[in-house]
Amino acid sequence: MKKNGLVEFRWHGRGGQGAKTACLLLADAAFAAGKFVQGFPEYGPERMGAPITAYNRISDTRCSVHCNIESPDYVVVVDETLLDSEDVTRGLQEEGAIIINTPKAPAEIRRKLKGWKGRVCTLDARRISEETLGRNFPNSPMLSAAVKVSGVLEESTFMTNMEDSFHHKFATKPQVVAGNMAALKKSWEEVQAE
Repeated sequence: MKKNGLVEFRWHGRGGQGAKTACLLLADAAFAAGKFVQGFPEYGPERMGAPITAYNRISDTRCSVHCNIESPDYVVVVDETLLDSEDVTRGLQEEGAIIINTPKAPAEIRRKLKGWKGRVCTLDARRISEETLGRNFPNSPMLSAAVKVSGVLEESTFMTNMEDSFHHKFATKPQVVAGNMAALKKSWEEVQAE
């Protein structure tokens, strides 16, 4: 964590996987908890499946910096295949962590991280989303894992804020709210760290 309680996240995903949505939901949940927030995506070619990057800044005080995050505290990788093509640990603070959507254990995935020495966390977000939502929507599970690993919000505050957000976002689809809440809770329990 940097000065003024500033915590910075970088999200790596592919278009259509919900990394941008998860980034914006994290900003909403932190804002509802009284934090100062920024949440914004960076696009390359805008097409389904193309790599995208998104960023969050969460702080206890107003933050006047408005640029991409070069030295994040946490990196969230929504698509494991990006480990082969993107330098996901670039600039990552060693006191922080990388959180990867994979069925593999942290020790097994560490080999793909080009010598990264910090904490490695993994979560099988695909399995969790298929069990709770019926389809592969890895963003809610990865959001929950990011919040737990970072400690940026307390569990009860996060879950309450997310339920409120989901009720607003999916007002006409209450079954989606229940599935997403189940995904958040299951992910909170199952994220692994090394």
